[in-house]
Amino acid sequence: MNVAVSGMTKPPLSKGARRRPARADVEAAVRLLIEWAGDDPDREGLVDTPARVVRAYEEFFQGYHTDPAELLGRTFEETNGYDDIIMLRDMRLETHCEHHIVPIVGKVHVAYLPNRRVVGISKLARVVEAYAKRLQIQETLTSQIAETIQEVLQPRGVAVVVEAAHMCMTTRGIRKPGVSMVTRRFLGAFQANAELRRDFLSSISGPRETFG
Repeated sequence: MNVAVSGMTKPPLSKGARRRPARADVEAAVRLLIEWAGDDPDREGLVDTPARVVRAYEEFFQGYHTDPAELLGRTFEETNGYDDIIMLRDMRLETHCEHHIVPIVGKVHVAYLPNRRVVGISKLARVVEAYAKRLQIQETLTSQIAETIQEVLQPRGVAVVVEAAHMCMTTRGIRKPGVSMVTRRFLGAFQANAELRRDFLSSISGPRETFG
């Protein structure tokens, strides 16, 4: 069945929200950064770098042009009465810190307790990607994923855990490699029921088996 999506907050910089700078202007800005760093943007190895950086940024931040709520719009009710946890664990996370525009790399675990209907599992992964492909802080990312799933699917509960290393901390500043940050967001039954929460946390911390 198709579920109407209402009341969801649109992406903060969705198409048409503000004028995008011209590609030539962005390439010129990258060229200026190269000069500021102390190198020659006209030398052979750098002459095409501004264009490459712009293409990379289009890929890194394509989430601004996706409404995550719409990704969850198509659901299914034929579950043969299944009502236990549905979980995706160890999803690769690649996003960028909004303070320094450097990578945050880690993994995301998502679970929900269905309330009569379910969604294709690839859609959950796409929701994660839609928010990850934006400038982020990990706390906001964790909440955005959980709250979107809760509002659109209206399940009995949602759980999201993000574990990630921040390059702004490991490669600059305090320089503490090997440190990961963990954020969690529990809604509905996962927030109210400690046993259910422990079951979820045990599932994402247990041994992994490779299939296929």
